[in-house]
Amino acid sequence: MPHTAKFNPADIIQHLYVEDDCRDLPLTKNILANLPGRTVRVIPPRSGPDLSPATFGPQSLTSGKKHLVLCKNRGRFLKPCPATREYRCCDYQVLNVGMNCPMDCVYCILQAYLNNPWLSFFVNTDDLLAELTTAFAETPQTFRRIGTGEFTDSMALDRVTGLSRILIEFFKDQPNAVLELKSKAVALDNLEHSEHGGRTIMAWSLNSTEIMGKEELRTATLEQRLAAAAQCAEWGYKLAFHFDPLIYHPGWEKGYKETIDRLFATVPAASIVWISMGALRFLPALRGIATSRFPSSRFFHEEFVLGLDNKYRYFRPLRTEMYRFMAEHLSRHLDPDTCLYFCMESDEIWRDVFGFSPEEKGGLPGMLDLAARIKCTPS
Repeated sequence: MPHTAKFNPADIIQHLYVEDDCRDLPLTKNILANLPGRTVRVIPPRSGPDLSPATFGPQSLTSGKKHLVLCKNRGRFLKPCPATREYRCCDYQVLNVGMNCPMDCVYCILQAYLNNPWLSFFVNTDDLLAELTTAFAETPQTFRRIGTGEFTDSMALDRVTGLSRILIEFFKDQPNAVLELKSKAVALDNLEHSEHGGRTIMAWSLNSTEIMGKEELRTATLEQRLAAAAQCAEWGYKLAFHFDPLIYHPGWEKGYKETIDRLFATVPAASIVWISMGALRFLPALRGIATSRFPSSRFFHEEFVLGLDNKYRYFRPLRTEMYRFMAEHLSRHLDPDTCLYFCMESDEIWRDVFGFSPEEKGGLPGMLDLAARIKCTPS
């Protein structure tokens, strides 16, 4: 599908399912109004679409993106990032607002992580806000970095849900929390007139243009993502970028350098709170699923080693080479108060690339908290 400025990832949705006890919720009504012409079925709570069991396989992950379930989250919304103790974690907290994504990245871990192929969106936002209010009140001195982009893309459905405005306007009054909305889409409709108070960080995942074009299907182009980031900076939002996953491919040095140069030619460096780097890593089951769905992709055929977190990774020398290249070129442009860090890497890699371990700088959570405190002041 061609990349266009008006491309909306939610356009792929053809079938809507509403759990019976969600029919009268305000967000449900708004979403249904914003997705006219789709089939709508009311279903019992916790049931999901009545899809044939025969469709539950790798290919169902493609067709499942056409089905959206509006339901309640009956568990906790706010949880720690599902990290592992073997690698340095940043103590990020995940706000679970839905499951799965209408875009389709070849490397997406959700293909091997989620049990259902369809999209889910939680419409009980009053419960979400109540849980956040309680959490903030219980530990008012704890600084929290919270994001919605772990189990879904933060903004891919935002044109139809409008959730960003609800969250942004809630977080603007939280002195010890920042909200990060991370995306590969461009959906700015609800951002311009939202009162963010400097507490929301708009973030985009970036890659080389070759990887973005071949392996990140139905996503915004690099040009569109950077233009959106520049626009958000004009509206006073702070920014973040995530080079994750870094993927080894022919010409990777030229490709990533071009992306870095274009990033800083478009976006003001002073607006960037943090930039993360993470080399490709994946659950063993993902390789079979992804190569079945995307047989023309070649990067899963490189050599990998099973890491301490039971995920396949590039061998350490290649990871170090890629990280050193990225750090060198990013550091030429970085604002001094921007935190450049690794997502889920060992102290050995930190020392190889940066010459220090996070503990020597007060710990990775402290490094990121400091960047947020400096950058995300009320505007």
